[in-house]
Amino acid sequence: MRGLSWRAGQATLGALSREEFAFELENVTKVYGERRAVDGLTMRVAPGSFLGLLGRNGAGKSTTLRLLTGLTRPTGGVVRVFGREVVGDAIEVKRQLGVMPEDMALLDLLTGPEYLQFVGRMHGLDEALVQRRQQEMFATLDLTPGARTIIADYSFGMKKKLSLCAALLHGPRLLFLDEPFEGIDPVAARTIKELLGGLSRRGVTLVLTSHVLEIIERLCPLIAVLDRGKLVQMGPREEFRGPQGESLEAVFVALVAADAIPRGELSWL
Repeated sequence: MRGLSWRAGQATLGALSREEFAFELENVTKVYGERRAVDGLTMRVAPGSFLGLLGRNGAGKSTTLRLLTGLTRPTGGVVRVFGREVVGDAIEVKRQLGVMPEDMALLDLLTGPEYLQFVGRMHGLDEALVQRRQQEMFATLDLTPGARTIIADYSFGMKKKLSLCAALLHGPRLLFLDEPFEGIDPVAARTIKELLGGLSRRGVTLVLTSHVLEIIERLCPLIAVLDRGKLVQMGPREEFRGPQGESLEAVFVALVAADAIPRGELSWL
């Protein structure tokens, strides 16, 4: 697989001191009405980590990502990225982030290259540089839309690839990927896995969410499990293997109260 010739992770504001974390949440709570989407969450992740963030639907994963990327404000607690408080220093924080949201949030009436030029301008990148990086990423990800094809006419998988291109365009130090492999064919998925592995080896901090536990188990040396807005367990991948060599799936289901999960049976079948 071709790598990217420009080094992601270099759009920085200076070197980190050893005392800083890539990100940290301190007793963070997010309340929507009467529902606590995040409930007293404390989590610290070192620079260069590759974290797999797991949880059932509604566990608080997407809200946690929104808090870390400044898309929503915490009801309580403090969120920091590279030592900066997200609430008070959002613009400087966002310069260092790449985000691939699950809903992708693309501008459907633009072509792919037009959209990346727009993203590049938001990051202050030269148009010629954006064009070179766009061509390289399109070649690496085998993304070949027609020259005037607007994003609305892209397939779901093509939109996913374009969203990843936008997240990588400016060389972020911290990359958030929410269900990045959904709708991606096996060949493209392998390319993306190799690309993410290369970024991790270069010291980029990555956070990946997926309901496909085999992906997390294969890619992520560090794993965290959320349930009902709380951190249930966090640690190296090896700590998520049971004493009898149980799979990550078995350990995960046990952690999130397996006895409360209905059995997969239907009365008429």
